[in-house]
Amino acid sequence: MPKFLLVLSAGFGLAGMVYLGVMEARRAQLVPDGTAMSEFPMERYLGGTMGLEQLRGKVVMLDFWATWCGPCQEEMPSLVKLAKEYESKGLAFVAASRDDADVAPRVVDDFVKRRLPDLAPYVVYASDSIARAYRVEALPTLYFLDREGKVTDAVRGSMSEAAIRQRIERALKP
Repeated sequence: MPKFLLVLSAGFGLAGMVYLGVMEARRAQLVPDGTAMSEFPMERYLGGTMGLEQLRGKVVMLDFWATWCGPCQEEMPSLVKLAKEYESKGLAFVAASRDDADVAPRVVDDFVKRRLPDLAPYVVYASDSIARAYRVEALPTLYFLDREGKVTDAVRGSMSEAAIRQRIERALKP
């Protein structure tokens, strides 16, 4: 029996190392920390445009998502909740929709009205050029930008509310 436990423990250890390696490789495919991001004006769901320059001085939590993305749908209520909680501490949330441009206004409007009305002030439409600049190849993809607009963290894939909170608190530290 002890030999079985030893083999089992070694198997879990190896699986953990493989998982960490895969996560690191996925992070390496995103924009590197310290990169200053270019200014890209984006159309807002509620009208007008928004650019990163308008958010200078705030930590930006930029989430690339789509209405058809199941993990995005599951994660979005936590993002909105945390955005509201941390706004007074200098966090700006931007929910960059990657729905097809032809249908984005309609499907985002339907999603906001039916599922998450509190999302409305945060939604913008991210063009293909913006998605390429941020190396968005899967959804959701979440970036944190510091008060000067430089990348400080990025994650591809959904996270728990606790994990998002931890990243927000780290991003907000002076």
